[in-house]
Amino acid sequence: MTTQTLSSPPARPSFAELYTPKLVTVLREGYSLTNFRADFMAGLTVAIVALPLSMAIAIGSHATPAQGLYTSIVGGFLVALLGGSRFQIGGPAGAFIVLVATTVQQHGMDGLILATILSGLMLMAIGYLRLGTYIKFIPYPVTIGFTAGIAVTIFSGEIRHLLGLSFNGTEPGPLVEKIPFLWSNLSTFSPAAVGLSLASIAVLVALRIWRPRWPSMLIVVVLAAAATAFLKLPVDTIGTQFGGIPRTLPMPALPAWDLAKVQAVLPNAISFALLGAIESLLSAVVADSMTGRRHRSNCELVGQGVANIGAGLFGGICVTGTIARTATNVRAGAHGPVSGMMHSLFLLLFILVAAPLASYIPLAVLAAVLAVVCWNMIERNAFATLLRASRGDAAVLLATFGITLFRGLTEAIVIGFALGSVLFIHRMSQTTAIESHVPLVAEDMPDDGSRGAYDETSQQDPTVVIYRISGAFFFGAASSIGAVLERIGDQHRNLIIDFTAVPFVDSTGSRTIESLAHKAAQRGVGVYLTGLSAGVKKELAAQGVRPPLIRIAGTIEQALRQTQKERPTPAAPATIS
Repeated sequence: MTTQTLSSPPARPSFAELYTPKLVTVLREGYSLTNFRADFMAGLTVAIVALPLSMAIAIGSHATPAQGLYTSIVGGFLVALLGGSRFQIGGPAGAFIVLVATTVQQHGMDGLILATILSGLMLMAIGYLRLGTYIKFIPYPVTIGFTAGIAVTIFSGEIRHLLGLSFNGTEPGPLVEKIPFLWSNLSTFSPAAVGLSLASIAVLVALRIWRPRWPSMLIVVVLAAAATAFLKLPVDTIGTQFGGIPRTLPMPALPAWDLAKVQAVLPNAISFALLGAIESLLSAVVADSMTGRRHRSNCELVGQGVANIGAGLFGGICVTGTIARTATNVRAGAHGPVSGMMHSLFLLLFILVAAPLASYIPLAVLAAVLAVVCWNMIERNAFATLLRASRGDAAVLLATFGITLFRGLTEAIVIGFALGSVLFIHRMSQTTAIESHVPLVAEDMPDDGSRGAYDETSQQDPTVVIYRISGAFFFGAASSIGAVLERIGDQHRNLIIDFTAVPFVDSTGSRTIESLAHKAAQRGVGVYLTGLSAGVKKELAAQGVRPPLIRIAGTIEQALRQTQKERPTPAAPATIS
């Protein structure tokens, strides 16, 4: 005789299991010299990619190229050291350019650094509250829409450097004001800057097609800098605009702040935290899909939070997981987080040794790099597919895209998420149905001849009405189902509701049944619930849907037998006072 034991539910992960950095996990597995060589080469490869991008993104964000490098050095090191992903590469990201530039215009550089530090504290709080798993519920059309909107906005901000425009005053931020302003100053374009931009884009595209493994961005930046220096091209460079790059890291320091300043930058910090959480976890998911590994989402957010605080203290800008650099890290054969730490150390080495050479880098070539990044950010196939998929998805996509362009990223995410949620509720409500006059077989099984024949007498009882609900019984479907259930004829003395096909009931659905049961009791109608799962039964009981208000049976057939037993005999008819 064998005994069978019920398996206990899996134990809840401990705090240490949830928040142990992946670096610790990798070292526990055993870290060899071969692993270090793989991480060393991967870190060098990623640093070559990150060098021009960090400077270009910082300049596009109205910060200095040095701040972009500080962000990759300090923030990237802390992301690898404390994060929950084996392969995540942290640094400045193109998705933040619009938000960072807007913050600089509104609150100055001190306000930006303060908002970055506050966003780090928020990311840590999100991680420790274990909210990281909910970030994945951002609808796909929202993600595609705001990414495309960001790309267009970033490109519009690089038109000035692509064309070498010169003008007095400040370039407007909103797109509807920026385009007319740039058009009015189009006559100031620089032929040298235009030629350099077009040549850089052409070389970037050519290298991507014919030599995809080569560090195309670094090659283009080096060639453009050499051409500018030797040919003495009349274009703006990092040296002429920013005075070059310091050869050391600054000392950590807090920006000037007070309570009023914190309140002023708080909305910007919330935007940084929200976008940072989405971008970093999306990057970690991409790395997981490429490697078959699994990241720790909440640990990753804590690491991202510490990285933003660290970057802010060293004068950097927002840090997040970067999808392109993380994918490059994986393809380069990285073994673990040490590659991300090496990438930061290689960038630090560049500052210590080769910072003076950065003065010759023209802004036009960095704008060309960002233009190519923007083109790659727009997932054109996904955008077109969503437009064709359904009207609902297309509406969410276009609304998010338009609001990102003409209002702002925060509003786009919030409104897009709200529209996506409404669309989901509508679709879920359509999948929930109610069926009346349910045909019966013995034990309510399929009438295939193997489990009993069709019971005709059960359908001839005029005092019993049977309904079967299928699908999630939640607030989106409660009103329509409740209206059907309440249409009980006066001749019916018993109502049977079958929940066999109901996987989930929320409080609104439970209250619908509770209200129906009370009305039925006032009319002397008995209510039987059948096929309740443990979760559904618990939720109904929490709202008061329990005996003696209702009766519970395993199947419809069992409920019918109960109604027959409780039916009064002709010799003792029920009297109505």
